[in-house]
Amino acid sequence: MGKIFAVANQKGGVGKSTSVVNIAAYLGTRDYRVLCIDADPQGNTTTGFGIRKKTVKLSTYDVLIGNSRIQDAVIHTDFSNVSILPATEDLAGCEVELYNIENRMNRLKMQLLTCKLDYDYILIDCPPALGTLTLNSLVACDSIIIPMLAEFYALEGLSQLVNTVKIVKSNYNPSIEIEGILFTMFDGRLNVANDVVAEVEKYFPGKVFQTKIPRNVRISEAPSHGQPVIYYDKSSKGAESYIMLGQELLGEKPEPPKKKRRGIFTFNK
Repeated sequence: MGKIFAVANQKGGVGKSTSVVNIAAYLGTRDYRVLCIDADPQGNTTTGFGIRKKTVKLSTYDVLIGNSRIQDAVIHTDFSNVSILPATEDLAGCEVELYNIENRMNRLKMQLLTCKLDYDYILIDCPPALGTLTLNSLVACDSIIIPMLAEFYALEGLSQLVNTVKIVKSNYNPSIEIEGILFTMFDGRLNVANDVVAEVEKYFPGKVFQTKIPRNVRISEAPSHGQPVIYYDKSSKGAESYIMLGQELLGEKPEPPKKKRRGIFTFNK
């Protein structure tokens, strides 16, 4: 039965969509069947896999509103073993439309129960807000991955999200746990970055991923080519870090890639 991760943070620009795309792509290369749920009206995960929103006929909006079964809306991507429930601009109005619908917090969960056995892993890209779409994702998931920047302002947002998770756990989803806190756009040369990591590790022992995702040009370029970075440039530091993160998620010891040695020239005496 597939494990469901919600990738969430109410702060935008922390690498939620990038992380969903690249974690999914890596798991797919390991022959795991992966489904991505794009629950963000911005649809960055959708475009990150090279899918043009104008060509999408059924989306997350249709599934949540009840116009479509999730099986009919899922699209197979061009990347090994990865499928996606895409998002379009229609999803922006979903919060209002769900307001008067019965069991509105369980809409995504009920749909995923019908297809969970078809996948090994399901990753949900949540919008940067603690609204109905994010709450649907938290109710539906087994655990939550929290991408965040190593900045002091990010600590306040983390506290708010953790409080929301506690409320969801008490009222809707007693099994939800924090899978891990993922530092993105990380620069270990900065004292403030290391101080923030130390602070988070202090309050969340054992919940901070060993792998840190660095700032990397290739990670920024890959979405414009409609590719995960591990396909766009597998040898880049960004790709290598997401490969290590994938290994960590699978319970394996992250192994930094072996660096190619330069040729050694010998001279005859």
